[in-house]
Amino acid sequence: MNIIQTRLPGVLIFEPKVFGDDRGFFVETFRETWLEEARIPFRFVQDNQSRSRRGVLRGLHYQWSNPQGKLVRAARGKVFDVAVDVRKGSPSFGQWVGVELDDIHHRQLWIPPGFAHGFCVLSDEADFVYKCTTYYDPASDTGIRWDDKQIGIDWPDAGVPFQLSPKDTAMPALADQALDKLPRYEG
Repeated sequence: MNIIQTRLPGVLIFEPKVFGDDRGFFVETFRETWLEEARIPFRFVQDNQSRSRRGVLRGLHYQWSNPQGKLVRAARGKVFDVAVDVRKGSPSFGQWVGVELDDIHHRQLWIPPGFAHGFCVLSDEADFVYKCTTYYDPASDTGIRWDDKQIGIDWPDAGVPFQLSPKDTAMPALADQALDKLPRYEG
């Protein structure tokens, strides 16, 4: 396992060893020791999976009162995955990082609690899997606009127009988000 630091402190890429031959491949998708090696002081309590088609954009979501850390990957297909620091008081507040995740390289992205998360599908279809450090809490579920001009995410061309849910289309810009709806930076 190769652990790669991104330009946002705490957001990490996990690059596993993939063993392949003419029969297919084998890859370990999770080991608790990876968290220890990366000094991630959390455990996972919930796994989620979604299936989406090309051009679907989900996000940017976060939980404000019960922030989730997420270890995300594309089990099938290819996505462009994004993490945005929305922790009030953070030195990197409003900054983002994006990484392509696919079923060839099997990279994963660790998104610490307090970051908004979203992805767009670049393949015909994608199965997206993520491990979470806290349970989904609908009462604290919120998000920010995927195309917030102040954040300036450089989303790749999916080859078709983006498709968003009505919920994601109605999200506010980060500057318009109520301060009590932002997770706190713990330092």
